Amino acid sequence: MLTPVGKRLSRPWNKGLLVGQKKPLQPKHVWSIRVRLEVSRKWRDLALFNLAIDSKLRASDLVKLRLDEVCSATKIRDRATIVQKKTGRPVQFEITEQTKVSVEVWLRTVRTTSCRYLFPSRLHARPYLSTRQYARLVHRWVDSIGLESASYGTHSMRRTKATQIYRKTGNLRAVQLLLGHTKLESTVRYLGIEVDDALNIAEQIEL
Repeated sequence: MLTPVGKRLSRPWNKGLLVGQKKPLQPKHVWSIRVRLEVSRKWRDLALFNLAIDSKLRASDLVKLRLDEVCSATKIRDRATIVQKKTGRPVQFEITEQTKVSVEVWLRTVRTTSCRYLFPSRLHARPYLSTRQYARLVHRWVDSIGLESASYGTHSMRRTKATQIYRKTGNLRAVQLLLGHTKLESTVRYLGIEVDDALNIAEQIEL
């Protein structure tokens, strides 16, 4: 596009795109997706989905989880620790019982390969699932239960459990540690906390 003086203007990168924070899933959405994946016997997707919810990891860390990070010998760990790619800092996460079950089912397939990653790529050029592939799966999951996929993304998975923890406890410091944020302000922005949220918590406390 040219201005009146003949200078070319670059097209805004976000023109026509929905920008801003992606919505977290609600508990009913989580269960709906789980049921659909289990019924369709998509064991890899079910394990990936459950681990995404539990771990609260960024996509770049989730897709390259190694077997030895979630397993101790043949047993799936109760808690796992990984070093975040973005910050270089370690972060821990819990592995709930239902996630263990889905991961164990998927491991029956993974263990027949020589891959050390939990979610191997189906493309020979990559050892593990790419973040782009993961993003496509997330959109497919939310589409399957009738949600507007443009409103959700990989960060929806990271925010889902963290948002529920904050809503139920109001403990920002706990959420900060679970997300691996270095600053509490980052957690506040990430959760989209507003004054109304703070007041709602305050109203539940009587002295």
